[in-house]
Amino acid sequence: MLTLGRGFCIITGASKGFGRSLAHEVSHLLEPGSVLLLVARSGSLLEELKEEIYSFTDKQQLAVHCVTADLSTREGVTETVRLAKQEAVNELDHVLLINNAGSLGNISSFGSFTDIEKVNSYLTFNVSSALALTAGLLQVFPCRADLRWSVVNISSIFALKALPSWVLYCTAKAARMMMFSVLAEEEPNIKVLSYSPGPMDTEMQEDIQRQSGIAYSLFPCHVSAAKLMKLILDNDFPSGKHLDFFEV
Repeated sequence: MLTLGRGFCIITGASKGFGRSLAHEVSHLLEPGSVLLLVARSGSLLEELKEEIYSFTDKQQLAVHCVTADLSTREGVTETVRLAKQEAVNELDHVLLINNAGSLGNISSFGSFTDIEKVNSYLTFNVSSALALTAGLLQVFPCRADLRWSVVNISSIFALKALPSWVLYCTAKAARMMMFSVLAEEEPNIKVLSYSPGPMDTEMQEDIQRQSGIAYSLFPCHVSAAKLMKLILDNDFPSGKHLDFFEV
């Protein structure tokens, strides 16, 4: 059976939805001595997730740590990097960072976005934080030939396709895709994947229906999470590739 090896895995937006499903998937694939760092704004939900994982995982084999942090702030990013450095272990096979945290933002006409502070706040959380966090973790775990480094950007079909009234979301997803494409070009020892997980049964889809009236055909988060982890395990995609749930 393929595994992630003795790894250090960081998942942002881990407290619910797709991030929570990813945490469960990853926990089954890490070998003894691994560390799973769960990051989100809700500390209580993270602790519940930690107990769920420990209910079927030996605490001696997998260390699960929760980071209650708002990644839209400098303090949140700094604290996450600090705790990763604090909990880092020797003789790692694999560092896996899944940049899952993100938000929908307002679905509204282009001309309504005149408040630059609100626009910048959205982009800080959805773009800048992923850049700063990834860069900080690269300093904690420097690239080397014998360390497998994987970075996943949770993307969307709207990173590639413009949709009226979705200017914030489309802009952020497109910017993130290009940002991580640059990382793939710059660091040959890092495998980078932008993954569009498809329409899932999450709170974001509830927000989409409330704001736009559009209801998509949804499927459970764990289905897409399992498909993503298979991609990571098989490791046969070109670094920097954008893959959609329906393509793989």
